[in-house]
Formats: sequence, structure tokens, C-alpha cells
Amino acid sequence: MKKIAGVLLCFCASLPACYSQNSKSAITLDEFMNATDVKQARIAPDGSAAVIWTSAADWKHDRFRDDLWLWQQKTGATVQLTQSGYDSEPAWSPDGKYIAFISSRSLADEDDSDAKDSDKEETERVWVISLAGGEAFPLYREKLDAHAFAWSVDGTKIFFSTQQPLTKEQEDARKEEWKDVIRWREQERGDVLLALPLEAALAEAQKISPPKTDAKKQDEDATLPKLAQTLTKNDREISEIAVSAQRIAFETESVSHRMEGPEATEIFLVGTSGGNAKQLTHNQATESGLRWGPQGKRLYFNVRAGAGSLEGKYEDVQGRLYAIDPENGKTERLGKEFKGSLEDYTVASDGTIFATGLTGMQQQLYKIDGAKAEEVKGVAGNYSSVDAAKQTGKFVVLHSTINDPTQAFVVDGAGKLDSAKAVTTFNTLFHERAQEEWEPYRWKSYDGTEVEGVLIYPPGKKGQKHLRMLTLIHGGPADADGDRFGADWYDWATLAAANGWLVFRPNYRGSSGYGDEFMLQIMPHLVSVPGKDILAGVDALVKDGVADPDHLTIGGYSYGGYMTNWLITQTTRFKAAVTGAGAVEHAANWGNDDETFDDAWYLSGTPWEKPELYQSEAALFQFDKVKTPTHIVGGNADIRVNFLEDVLMERAFEQIKVPHTFLAFPGEGHSLDKNPWHGYIKVREELKWLDKYVNQ
Repeated sequence: MKKIAGVLLCFCASLPACYSQNSKSAITLDEFMNATDVKQARIAPDGSAAVIWTSAADWKHDRFRDDLWLWQQKTGATVQLTQSGYDSEPAWSPDGKYIAFISSRSLADEDDSDAKDSDKEETERVWVISLAGGEAFPLYREKLDAHAFAWSVDGTKIFFSTQQPLTKEQEDARKEEWKDVIRWREQERGDVLLALPLEAALAEAQKISPPKTDAKKQDEDATLPKLAQTLTKNDREISEIAVSAQRIAFETESVSHRMEGPEATEIFLVGTSGGNAKQLTHNQATESGLRWGPQGKRLYFNVRAGAGSLEGKYEDVQGRLYAIDPENGKTERLGKEFKGSLEDYTVASDGTIFATGLTGMQQQLYKIDGAKAEEVKGVAGNYSSVDAAKQTGKFVVLHSTINDPTQAFVVDGAGKLDSAKAVTTFNTLFHERAQEEWEPYRWKSYDGTEVEGVLIYPPGKKGQKHLRMLTLIHGGPADADGDRFGADWYDWATLAAANGWLVFRPNYRGSSGYGDEFMLQIMPHLVSVPGKDILAGVDALVKDGVADPDHLTIGGYSYGGYMTNWLITQTTRFKAAVTGAGAVEHAANWGNDDETFDDAWYLSGTPWEKPELYQSEAALFQFDKVKTPTHIVGGNADIRVNFLEDVLMERAFEQIKVPHTFLAFPGEGHSLDKNPWHGYIKVREELKWLDKYVNQ
């Protein structure tokens, strides 16, 4: 393992707060946008170490860097494990001696942190690093993007999926016939599932003669690694892999990533020696999170909030957890008595299931026993990314609150969650700056439905009246704002509070964590019903004297952009608006985005089946009512909410002569994850826009 001089994380004594809460100066834009995002933590099989995946801005190279960090119990320290800045999705070998991960780092200079971006290869391969020392090495060198990977149970092989490659002759013939023409759908190719021996990959990396293997010849697939064994092929992309001693389960998705129907995402089974895969599920949900139970007797998976329904026709309900018998395909819903949304989960060494569950403002840890979900005693805030050791009772979990940045905590057992010790201390600066205070806020909507949201106050302002207020609307809509840390271009509520705004974050109908019925009430009135919830909340805050009616603003991104666009057609009370990646009409967006079946469900049909709803629920057809100066942003490669929706809205603003500005971010998709300067400029200009118009 390469030692990184000067890169060491110490850690604090207990959860959740590690630092003094003394009020100091407010956090700045530069400090806020420089936060490290702790994305995932995975614990070693014996619980003696954990690997943590982070993402942070690399301002010098105009990109985000993904790094892996290693905590080891024997040293008590957390050190940076990889340095390329392109490393993600770590997975421990069964014996705990290796960590495999996905990386697009350069093959020429495999661990050079100073390598130029021009040296980076676009190919995302599986790489492996030994905890005994030495450099990381690639599992293979061919230009094959790994879509998913998993270790064999004995740790001698790594299984991975990649698109079925063309031979050189096939590729040459294709170019000769079609030139640069894109044959929509026709040219799409599914994936191949491969097995590659670890010893052979290590031998290749060390440039020594590899041992004999039982790998089949790949004459017909000459571009595959010569030592790889083809196990099976599928006409879809293989997006997740879970391995037992005898069988491999894998999840599929659309090759094009256009989610035109849930039938593209199903679970298949194939033997570890290969063969024809058997389709195990046929449902209206998009499954994920495949994990085998002990001895491979049960296969577990979850359906995330807003990802469809396993029980019947497609509908967006809260997150659910399932177990399936691989012999007969019989499925059991676990924790169904839980009224909130089940999110991440893990299978402990004794077969016990632990899952994080969202209810209202809190996401806590629960022990799942059949239909029951028993809360594990922890502390307030947000638990996520839980992972149990395969050989002991230990587990690792991420935790945060609004004012406590996300850290990884290693826990000796479920009963000791509330006394867990942090093994990371990322973003310590946030504890050295003035702390925002917050509280839940509840109100009755137009029809008597109780709705909840979060109020985040400027430092030292809690309890004061007639504050200028920003209503900041979350995306999804299958999500909820609560007691969790956020510091990026999307989740900038605490930065707005630091800049003197009371921030109102409403969990309108359609949000998760409040029951399936609450979520389902968004359909078929995609924006009008949740819009009324939000306006009722603003009215209540004004009536209570908390918000100044003359200094109200609004904003949101993605579905939050949908709602912002709609609400400025319904009222002129907002002095300024900031919106991004939000549709203003639904027919073209249904045809152009990558989740067409989801849009059709929200509006109860296709554009030709429900033309009246597609029009009545669209902001565009009421744009003559808009008076609010509006700031617009969008990535010009966005297909989740098509970029042309932003262009269309800007033209509408130009036509009605309402003050506006439009920032287009080149090469960015929906998540704005290509260049950190884009998110930085977005938030910088949004804050300027709000100040400019609220003070007029």
C-alpha cells in the first residue's frame, strides 16, 4: 500500500458532534463549496478495517475527484488509500486482503496524482489493491467499461459485466456500412457476464507467466480479456451482481438508460460456472441492492422510494425491502409494518437484516424481523450506507445532522449504536463557523392535510419575526428534507441561511417518509396539489409572523424546478425565483427525458390519453401570469429533465419581458458532476439574484 505523507484523519470520541459549537464567522461560499462528500463506507469481513469513498472538487483540473480512504483498527487512523482521483465503489475480498474498485485512471501511470487529465482514459475498469502493500493494478487492460462487479465467495475470481464487444472485423464492417449514422435502438447491444481469476490478473500486472486456468477460449470475442471466462450474455445492461457459492444473481437495466418501462429492470440467476440465465422476477418495480443471505438460501433486494411497486401495477410508493426464494421465485415483503420509507440495508453475519428507515425528519436504523421493524437506539439525524461485517457483529454506517457533517462510524454491535466512534473527520471547518438553528414546522394544507417542513434560521436568528424567506423545494419528488447534512450546489440551504435567509424546506405531498398514501396523492395532479401544499405553508409562516410577506423568494432544482416554474404562474408574492432543470410542459418532456413511464404514471396516461392534464398541470400554458424575476440554470447534456425545457422557458420569459437570466453548463447532465465550477457559479449567481430583487 502506498503511504501518503501528511494525509491522516484523526477522529473524535462520540456521535454526533465532535467539535465546539462556539459561534464564529459565517461560512463563505468558497468554504461551503469545498466540502467533501462522504458517499459510502464498506467494512472488512472481520471488522478490523473500513474503506470510505469520498468525492470532492478538484478546482485546478476542473473536475471532481473520487478517492478511497482506509481506516484500520490496529492503527486507529484513517489514511488516503488511492490518489488518482478516479476511484469509486470499493468492495472487500472475502479474506479481507484486497479491495477492488472501479476506476478510469490511466494505465500508463497508474497512481500518479499529478497526471494530466489528458492522460486519463475514459474506460472504467475494475482495479484491485492489496492491503499488504504495493500499487493498485487493473483486473484487465482491454477497453471495456465495467458496469458492475463482485467477488467470488472464495475470493479467487472477480465477476464483472461489460457491453458485448465487437471484434475488429465486426467494427470495421459496421463503420464501412453506416459511417457515423446512429441507428436508434437497432445498434444497442446488451452485456456479457465474465469471470476473471485474481491470480492471473496479478500475474499480468507483475509481468510474469500466468498460471494455467480453466478459462474458455474467446475466439469469437477476440476483444475480451484472454483469461476471462464468459458466463452468460443478456440483451440488457447488467447493472448489479451478487454472488453466492453456487449462483450469481444480477440486475438488469435498459442498455440506452432510457427507462421507458420497468420491464427492463429485472433479476436473473446463473450458475457460477455459467450457462443460460433464468429470469427470476417479472414485476412493475426497479429493483436494486442485491444481497445473498447466509448459505445463499435467500436473495434480498430493495425497491427505492419512487421506483415503482412490486405488488401490482406501477406506482411511486415508499422504499421497500424484499426477500426472494431463488428456487421458486416466491417473494416476501420485509418490514411491511414500518410506516416510513426503507432505504439502505445490510445482512449481518448471523442473517439479521438492518435497514435505514426514513420517517419525517429522521432517518434511523431498524432491525428487520419478518414484517416488523424495530428501531435500534441511536441518536437523532440521518443514518445511511450501513454495511455489516461478514464474520463478526461489527458494522459501519454513515451519520450526519444538519450541522454535523457526514462521518463514518464503526459500531461493535447493534446495541452500541448510540455510543459509536467516528473513524473520519471530514469537513471540520463547518464546526468552526457560525451554526444555523433549525426546527420542524407543520401546517394544514388547503384540504386539511397536515404537511411538515424544515425551517433553517440564520445564525442567532431563531425566534425572531418577519425574516426574509427563501422557500427551497427538494427534488424527486420521492425525497424529503430533514435532519441531515448537505453542502453542495443542490443542497445549499445552510449557506443561504448563513447569508441571512430564513430557509423553508417543505415536504409536500409526493415526499417520502410520510406514508404511501401521502406519496400517492401527487398523482395525477403532478404540480397543482403539492403546489397548494407549499403555498399554504408560506401563508402559515406569514400569518404566524415568522416570514416577512414583502421579502419572499422561491427556488428549486429538478422536481423542485418543476414546482418553482409552476408556482410563479400561481402567485406574484415572490420577489425573485431561482430554478434549474425543471419542466415547463409535460408532452415534450415525456418524449425527451429518460424516465418516460414515470412521467406517464404521474399524469395517469400518455399525452394523447390525458391531453387535458398534460396542459392543465404545465406552467407554460399559464406563463402570461408570471411577474417574478427568475434565474434559470441547466446542463446542456441533461436528459433526466431535458435541457430544451430550460431553453423553452427562457424564450417564454423573453416573450413576456420579465427579468430573467439563463446559465447553460456545457457537457453537464442532470447531476452537474463534471466540473465543480459549474455548481459554484450556479450558487454564487443564485444568491446574487435573490439579494438583488428582494431588496428592490
